[in-house]
Amino acid sequence: SRIEEACDIYTRAANMFKMAKNWSAAGNAFCQAAQLHLQLQSKHDAATNFVDAGNAFKKADPQEAINCLIRAIEIYTDMGRFTIAAKHHISIAEIYETELVDIEKAIAHYEQAADYYKGEESNSSANKCLLKVATYAAQLEQYQKAVEIYEQVGTSAMDSPLLKYSAKEYFFKAALCHFCIDMLNAKLAVQKYEEMFPAFTDSRECKLVKKLLDAHEEQNIDGYTDAVKEYDSISRLDQWLTTMLLRIKKTIQGEEEDLR
Repeated sequence: SRIEEACDIYTRAANMFKMAKNWSAAGNAFCQAAQLHLQLQSKHDAATNFVDAGNAFKKADPQEAINCLIRAIEIYTDMGRFTIAAKHHISIAEIYETELVDIEKAIAHYEQAADYYKGEESNSSANKCLLKVATYAAQLEQYQKAVEIYEQVGTSAMDSPLLKYSAKEYFFKAALCHFCIDMLNAKLAVQKYEEMFPAFTDSRECKLVKKLLDAHEEQNIDGYTDAVKEYDSISRLDQWLTTMLLRIKKTIQGEEEDLR
């Protein structure tokens, strides 16, 4: 039919624009092809073209890329293809992270992806998305939300021979988020994690949190700094841990005078 011919022509044009690195024109041509596929009721092809359009627009117009990916997601969820839909929610989240720097929106798309993965029993993929959510939630000072995720992922890791090793990292991060809320909270949380997961007690992470709790209780800023330095000399602190540890440090009395 003529519509099918038009589809082919738009797709060929889109690929030529791609080769010429004319990303906006490629995106537009893929969109046209997608619209025609919808007229022909071939949903799967339409979704594929919307994804192609999204990938082209990523290089020229991030917001338009998101719009195309959302069109594709609508088709995939309508067809019950939730795993693919989840994958494209992650792509959107990444655009919000890097190009548009809108962390709230990135969180929302990671959460949606995690939901779809859970529904399809892809728990490890769901947890990857949730850990992203926790990282950003903590940065935005939504500590309670981060704690719930770290505890949930830590508890499921604890029961798996392969993931056991990472459980201590999640309980460590949960404890630091508790510490940002208040010290007593963190103390009780550490006790709870040790009971749940005895291997946590001997970990360097647990020892660090305990030293920090003691230093905080004694309002000993040097003790706090030394404990962090000692930990950092063996396992480098990443940006996230550095941020959290600095926030906690600022709650120790006397820090204000030191900043003057």
